[in-house]
Amino acid sequence: MTNFVDKVTVTVKAGDGGQGAIAFHREKYVAAGGPDGGDGGRGGDVIVKADPSMSTLLDFRYKRKFVATDGMPGQGKRCSGKDGQDVILRVPKGTLIRDKESGAVIQDMSAADSFVLAKGGRGGWGNKHFATPTRQTPHFAKPGLPGEYREVVLELKMLADVGLVGFPNVGKSTLLSVVSRANPKIADYPFTTLFPNLGVVYVSDYESFILADIPGIIEGASEGAGLGHDFLRHIDRCRLLIHVVDVSGSEGRDPIEDFESINAELKEYDLDLASRPQLVAANKCDLLPPDSTALADFKTHVQAQGYPVFEISAAAHQGIKELIYAAGARLRDLPPVTVYEPDYVAPEVQLGTADDLTIRKEDGVWLIQGDWLDRLVSRVNFSDYESRMYLDRKLREGHVYDRMEAMGLQDGDTISIAELEFEYYS
Repeated sequence: MTNFVDKVTVTVKAGDGGQGAIAFHREKYVAAGGPDGGDGGRGGDVIVKADPSMSTLLDFRYKRKFVATDGMPGQGKRCSGKDGQDVILRVPKGTLIRDKESGAVIQDMSAADSFVLAKGGRGGWGNKHFATPTRQTPHFAKPGLPGEYREVVLELKMLADVGLVGFPNVGKSTLLSVVSRANPKIADYPFTTLFPNLGVVYVSDYESFILADIPGIIEGASEGAGLGHDFLRHIDRCRLLIHVVDVSGSEGRDPIEDFESINAELKEYDLDLASRPQLVAANKCDLLPPDSTALADFKTHVQAQGYPVFEISAAAHQGIKELIYAAGARLRDLPPVTVYEPDYVAPEVQLGTADDLTIRKEDGVWLIQGDWLDRLVSRVNFSDYESRMYLDRKLREGHVYDRMEAMGLQDGDTISIAELEFEYYS
């Protein structure tokens, strides 16, 4: 069973807000104590936190649904209900959160330590909020708003400066083990590396970079062949690629054809990735026969395309320092690791009509409730004038006021929606 998971779909649900309380003050020798119903508690959030100690999404292999707790109802004596408990999802640094339906990026967890993925619903107001000089005993309170629901894809894109690419068995894992303290599995058969490995490479006492060993890519990888296509996403962020080629032909392949095939696969997967700076490591030079022209032919072909070639033998530790120093020098001139900007746009709330709402008059106040209205109100910032005007416009478009006028609504009447109470004027 693999211990590496880099893409999962999860469902999250924030907690609903608690119901506001309807209560009245009762105390000996205190007459007409008045309303003292407390507010409902806020629903818990679903929060994603980046954990530098994690390197896989394995924790999500079997548990795919996460629900925060609801806020508690308000109580008498103006006591507010307890807020719901947040749910925290820990993910590796570099995890992308995408909307399942559209595939748009909601958040890149390489750019943030924590992110509220689903917000809990606001608690409902207790009847203490509705007391006025002319309405001293309100017998109504407000329900809490529902918490957000999302279906998202968590996609791990490793945060590595340099990525090792190449066919299986060309020596990528050996190179990683030589230049860092990583201990990848190494064996003399294809696809020894089943998941990416990371290592820290020190160029000097004050300079280092992260190197990723990506499972071997084969022809057709961009279309789903082999293992490499599952992990090409992990070199999306790499600023520099080290293209490792077996120039000895020990696997019976032609080095030039290997070089061109891998670059073709990178191009098929992502044109930007194919244009990423490359250093070419001509590996296993120690296995070349003395009279072989394979290395000279390979260097001529590759250098003609503008790529620098380094003759190395990872197993014999030959030419390694020159390659690492060149990588460090190249990185100094390259921009930092890619951070994906969020491009997710929340869909418009699907509005209903006045017929889908419950409208009633309690103690001189018009109360409006309904599912689509709850969804709309959850996006309204009541402290912002433009946001309040947006709500008013949607109510008019849904013919809510028309229905209320038919029920007896008049100018100057009080309307209560969630945490907003206002006087109506046509």
